[in-house]
Amino acid sequence: MTSVPARLGTRRSTMATTQSQQVADTLTDRTGIPIELVLITSFGDVTKAHLTQLGGTGVFVNALRDELLAGNIDFAVHSLKDLPTAPAGGLTLAAITERDDPRDALCARDGLKFADLPSGATVGTGSPRRVAQLAALRPDLRFVPIRGNAETRLGKVASGELDAVVLAYAGLVRVGRVDDVTDVFEPSQVLPAPGQGALAVECGIDRAERDLDYLAAVDHKPTRMSVTAERTVLAELEAGCAAPVGAYAEYHDGLLRLRAAVVAPDGTAAVRRERAVALDGPDITVAAAERLGRQLAREMIAEGADRIVAAAAEEHR
Repeated sequence: MTSVPARLGTRRSTMATTQSQQVADTLTDRTGIPIELVLITSFGDVTKAHLTQLGGTGVFVNALRDELLAGNIDFAVHSLKDLPTAPAGGLTLAAITERDDPRDALCARDGLKFADLPSGATVGTGSPRRVAQLAALRPDLRFVPIRGNAETRLGKVASGELDAVVLAYAGLVRVGRVDDVTDVFEPSQVLPAPGQGALAVECGIDRAERDLDYLAAVDHKPTRMSVTAERTVLAELEAGCAAPVGAYAEYHDGLLRLRAAVVAPDGTAAVRRERAVALDGPDITVAAAERLGRQLAREMIAEGADRIVAAAAEEHR
């Protein structure tokens, strides 16, 4: 066992450092290799602009990737839903952790459920995907773009500035704020962001199978299969992380089931599709998951999903 700690790059937020420490602890438990966290500030952490103005893609990960390519850190941990689908030159996804709860959660004043929010209530979220799907369910609500960490967003409810906010359930668990949750959206109501609930471990291609091969100790194949199918839908639609695209795949008992939705920002137009494929033995591969994602995305494009994505992107320019 080496006595020199491996350098894990992470954003500075409470959520980022908490989830990175969880990966570090698991790696050390499984491999005996000590890990130290290296805190890095990303552009997404310091800008005041909303994600829709920035395009969303890469704003939280580029600084970490720069440090990886410069050799200042050995590997980095990202929230997978923040990771662009396009390959990054010189880098590879060495591991994808076992997924936590992928659902979105409502944190509302007075313990209110989503159905009980009064007409005109203000709901804060920085995600066009959430706004579009929630507006389809409750067009009478007012959705407000917000930024900041979980504590900042929850504070807007506590202060009375907003009636509710919507956040990823897994993130709230990680920062110990699950008691603030008043309602949880099932995927049948609101499809999560591709990769939501999973963490990505990224490192240099040249090191993945050599001195950092131990990162495979935290790779979870069923999760990798599922999120690969989801992210392929996003890539085929040529949509970024901030696009109104939801996708969720589950792999159980040899069956990979994928659901996806593209919903107009006001919730009035939508394309929703579902497809499943049986995978067993030698067929359980990432390539098979990619094929499923491509097939579903092409069916959605034939129904106009790409036009909804393009119109949403134009609206936010």
